[in-house]
Parts: sequence; C-alpha cells; structure tokens
Amino acid sequence: MALPDPLLLSDLLRHRVRCDQGLDHGVGVMAWMHPPVHRLLGWVSRPSALRNARAVWRLDQCRGLGDQQVFVKGSPAETDQLTLERLPTLLDADLLDVEGQRLGQVADLAFVPSTGKILHYLVSRSDPRLPGSSRWRLTPDRIIDQQPGLVSTGIRNLDDLPQARASVRQDLVRRSRQWRDQLQHLGDRAGERLEGWLEEPPWDDEPAPAQVSRDEESDPMGDPDLPDPLEDWDDSDWPQQPERVGDRRGDRDEDPWV
Repeated sequence: MALPDPLLLSDLLRHRVRCDQGLDHGVGVMAWMHPPVHRLLGWVSRPSALRNARAVWRLDQCRGLGDQQVFVKGSPAETDQLTLERLPTLLDADLLDVEGQRLGQVADLAFVPSTGKILHYLVSRSDPRLPGSSRWRLTPDRIIDQQPGLVSTGIRNLDDLPQARASVRQDLVRRSRQWRDQLQHLGDRAGERLEGWLEEPPWDDEPAPAQVSRDEESDPMGDPDLPDPLEDWDDSDWPQQPERVGDRRGDRDEDPWV
C-alpha cells in the first residue's frame, strides 16, 4: 500500500478516496497545484454526484494506495466547483513551439509523493482522452513562459522531447519493423547456407570406382591368374560307359508294327 515514487497524477485521480473513518469520498476529479514552482499541493474528489460540493485533500494526508482506493487521514476542506475553476493549473494547457504554433496539450504529470515536486509533464499530440495515444516528457526547465491555458517552449516539434509512451499504432509499426528485420535476417542466413552447400558438393570426397580390366570383364570367374578349366580337356580321363544290350541296331529286334 506504499505510494510509488514517482507517481502519476492520473493514477492518483482514478482511485476512490477513503478516510480513516471508513467513509467513501468519491473518485478524484482534478489536481490542486502551484504552477510557478511546479509543485503539486493536493487533489480534489467528488463525494456525491447529486451535490455540487467538492472535497479538497492535501498531499500529506495521503497514507497509502490500494488497487482501487487511496487511503487518507483527517478531514478534507469543502468547496464548490466554481471556486476550483479559478485555481491556476497547467493541465489541459496548449503547448506552443518556439514560433508560437500549437504542438499538443499537457495531459498528465509525474510528481514525488513526499514533497509534491513535479518531475515532468506528459504531453499529448491529440485529445488526451483518446486511449492508447502517445505521450512525451516535458521537464519544467524546457518551459520558457506559462500563462492560463498556454505553455511556451523553445522546441520545434514533439520529437525534440523524449517519448514516454508510444501509441498503439506506433508500437504496432515498431514491432512489425522488428519482425520484418528478423525474417530478413533468417532468410539471408538460409541463403548463405544453401550457397555453401552448392559450392561444396558431397561427391568430391567420395573415392573413385575401381577400374575393371578387359580380361576381368571377359572372365566370369574373376581372377585372370587361374587356369581355364576348359583348356587341356581330355575325354580319356572320363570312364567309358558299358554298352547295354540292345543298344546296337543289329542286335535289336525289328519292330513288328512297322
């Protein structure tokens, strides 16, 4: 429940105020600040939607910040909306460049909870009520002159200020550019590997097939040094088969049916 340091005014105003008596004093509606020294003095809440009364809280009354509630100690100062509209503020003021042209609008501020010192303002190019819009940091030392509803600076465009938050569109463009660069890098690496495979074919390292001589091709047995078994064939080496009776034509009986 401790207060974050620094703290955005928008985060403080979106919480409902609950005092040490357990009473709900409504959600914050505006800031109470002293623009000449860039210091936040407190904030204002609206206890009831049916009454015009407003509750003004000093910044040192804040004791903690929960998920949906801000806890305070003591009683507030009661006033009305007409009185609060006469309080000086730089919020919702137009930001002017060095030539007096409008660049944007002061939408928020970051401050130190213990002292109320404003560290920087947040500037929006378009309507700050639009969700997901960009924010740029404007430090008090960049402000040349200030008057009700106008803040003059010496910058020429918002790009001269550091960006605190990118819009949804800018964040999508940035992420798309990163994804495209990553895909291009992966494609280049795959192309380099493919070129390396083509320049070094795998068949260069294989041994050449053995040459077969003409003698080996004609010899089905394979070894040319062995003698040919068909050479020096001698029929006398084989035993003669005895003649069987009746093999000779003269000894055979004539066929009676011829």
